[in-house]
Amino acid sequence: MEPASTLAALHEFCAERLGAELATHFMKLARPGFALTIAAPGAETGHSRFGGRAMLEPGTPWPSCDGFPLSLVAVLDTDALPREWLGDLLPDDTGLLNFFTLDTHSAQRDSAAFDVWEHRGLNSFDPDLGKVIAARSAHAAPADPPDRSGVFTPVAWTASPGFAFPNQTCDLALPYDLGPEAKLKRDMLMSGLYVANEFPDWEQRPGALDSEDLAFGWPDSLNSLVLPDGADFHGYHHLLQLSPSSSYEWGLGADGVMHWSMPTEALRTGDFGRAIPTPDLA
Repeated sequence: MEPASTLAALHEFCAERLGAELATHFMKLARPGFALTIAAPGAETGHSRFGGRAMLEPGTPWPSCDGFPLSLVAVLDTDALPREWLGDLLPDDTGLLNFFTLDTHSAQRDSAAFDVWEHRGLNSFDPDLGKVIAARSAHAAPADPPDRSGVFTPVAWTASPGFAFPNQTCDLALPYDLGPEAKLKRDMLMSGLYVANEFPDWEQRPGALDSEDLAFGWPDSLNSLVLPDGADFHGYHHLLQLSPSSSYEWGLGADGVMHWSMPTEALRTGDFGRAIPTPDLA
């Protein structure tokens, strides 16, 4: 699966159904990403997984908020991802990305975690409540968590490349002026219902990602993401989407989906200290 030919096939599929002009605008929204699915037993997956222990370089401090340790919820092995799909999105030596959050919902949660969250104003978008720490693969080693930080049963992921698109009900990601005649059709397209009724095979778009757990690309919904005051969404890039699932020992409430995002220019230089939690609490 190669990105250029996949993108061309996807464009052709959309043009046959939407028309050349609208398909061209729609394809401008395509971002490469990776569907994260539970790996088959014995599959070569690298270190990408939900849960388990963090993979940190020696001497890396465990992240905390107000002195309370965060919990490791996922590891993304960027060295195991096909480089041709990433381009210049992140440095070659990025290695392993460890995703941490304050655990206030799992069965393992420490009651003091809620006190920290409450002290922070019950704000799940507080940047100190979620951290991303990179570790070079050649130097990374399993790290034991401190007391009060849970360890979730690991679930290995297989990462499959493709192209992601914004949520079909959101216009925040559409900065393009399609003109008054195209706007109505655009709005119907992005409503989802129009797509489902007019094109029963829309979900069969070649190379289009449709996964509850996703690396890079676009998050499942843009409507609920909260960025720092004054931040331009188009200057940020999605890092990871983690869905509530019966396969995981963790969840952000009954329906919450966890995301992490960061400024695109920081991603390209590997400055993961600027990554922030952007959960969808709907």
